[in-house]
Amino acid sequence: MSKVILVIFVVGVLWLQGSAEAAHRNVLLLLADDGGFEIGAYRNKIVQTPSLDALAKESLIFNNAYASVSSCSPSRASILTGMPEHQNGMYGLHNGIHNFNALSNIKGLSSVLGNAGIRTGLIGKKHVGPSEVFKFDYEQTEENHPINQVGRNITNIKLFVREFLNENKQKDQPFFLMVSFHDPHRCGHITPQFGPFCERWGSGEEGMGLIPDWHPIYYVWDELILPYYIPDTEWARRDVAAQYTTISRLDQGVGLVLDELKNAGFAEDTLVVYTSDNGPPLPAARTNLYDPGMAEPMFIRSPDPKSRKNQVTYSMTSHLDLLPTFLDWFNVSYPVKEDLSQGESNSIDQKPPTPQLTGKSLLPLLYAEPPTDPDQAVFASQSYHEVTMTYPMRAIRTRRYKLIHNLAYQLPFPIDQDFAVSWTFQDMLNRSITNQDQRWYKSLHQYYNRPEWELFDLKLDPTESRNLAGKSSSKQTFEQLQKRLWDWQALTDDPFRCLPGGVLLDKGEYLNNATCLALRQ
Repeated sequence: MSKVILVIFVVGVLWLQGSAEAAHRNVLLLLADDGGFEIGAYRNKIVQTPSLDALAKESLIFNNAYASVSSCSPSRASILTGMPEHQNGMYGLHNGIHNFNALSNIKGLSSVLGNAGIRTGLIGKKHVGPSEVFKFDYEQTEENHPINQVGRNITNIKLFVREFLNENKQKDQPFFLMVSFHDPHRCGHITPQFGPFCERWGSGEEGMGLIPDWHPIYYVWDELILPYYIPDTEWARRDVAAQYTTISRLDQGVGLVLDELKNAGFAEDTLVVYTSDNGPPLPAARTNLYDPGMAEPMFIRSPDPKSRKNQVTYSMTSHLDLLPTFLDWFNVSYPVKEDLSQGESNSIDQKPPTPQLTGKSLLPLLYAEPPTDPDQAVFASQSYHEVTMTYPMRAIRTRRYKLIHNLAYQLPFPIDQDFAVSWTFQDMLNRSITNQDQRWYKSLHQYYNRPEWELFDLKLDPTESRNLAGKSSSKQTFEQLQKRLWDWQALTDDPFRCLPGGVLLDKGEYLNNATCLALRQ
């Protein structure tokens, strides 16, 4: 580390120590639902997001931030536990009779912070369980309100934030507040009258109700500029135009929340983070481990005037880094129990070793960009979305390469129900049936049927279109990434790590990586 970087880092640390003496340090986490890079700060020239753009100018902007899973509940659970879905147990969506839950021995962020005397709040979409792992001191969620009223009604969100902050003034405690918007998630098949993205709900149109603080912005479908992963068709364009309207609603909600934070006098003491749980509900995006599904927007605004503002970091960053960042900000240690001694065999009635965090604090990035490391990597893990969508995948992504292991490659890739009934996908089906041009970068047959391994050189192939797995010229890169991926699966105690060539035997033994390799051979 150079002397200049060291000085900047030390100054930042001293400021954090000084601010702790002057006032409480707080965190505000703003989470979009299925949001992508449809933001002016990420060079989208069509959608209007003045509040997010203003926040970005006051923040460090992350250009290599990734979700550890491309599915709603698993992603939220990974953010709130610091662990991938296969480690925390939240394999799929937390709803219906087949709901998924995190393991009971997992420590959620809210309980860790609560035990340290930090007040916690969650406003908007929760969609994780069980309650004992994800219990917040203040909750206004779909568990006690209709989801649209707490996730899309930005006036209600504003008032709930005001209530939480006013209560916090009286309690005089540091706080962690998560505002979890439901926009721009699809409406799906349940309330189609509100539009594909609920863009008509609360608009003031007849029968749609009114959100007082929302000023709808409508977009012309044939003037959009679509990214490569969306078919360039009229129906896909109409779909995205509706999505953009709800992104503007999200943006206006972010502005209201930040105004409440400022008006309550907490803006100068609060770390503000904006990101999304996973990519948008469009082809090759949500539920996929291609970049449109796992690459996420992220800003971090620090109240320290010496921190980086309106600058970009290219450091490889995972959602698994958020919990360590928050703990670092509050100077709280993650609770660690003693693991079983090495070499000792576990009997069937013994609990597994306590899961450990693999993420890192992002606070040092707020003061200096680290040297470029081409081997720096993030990892991703996907097992389900809906309970019927069995398609486990594991991935490693470096700055240049991505390796995806499709553990159920013999099966067709499943389509989630929200996307299945969308204008975009129905048009794709119709075009496929009638042998029309998909106006897309691949065919549906390719999308459904995937090989066991997918290796992409993202420098030369940013659309992840040319699979290099099995190519002699890429053999060394493949083997290096494959070993790193398996090592990470072993480190995080992945129960799927022997697939597809073997299984974990339920004998109370925790198979090491070498055993799994033997099973694959």
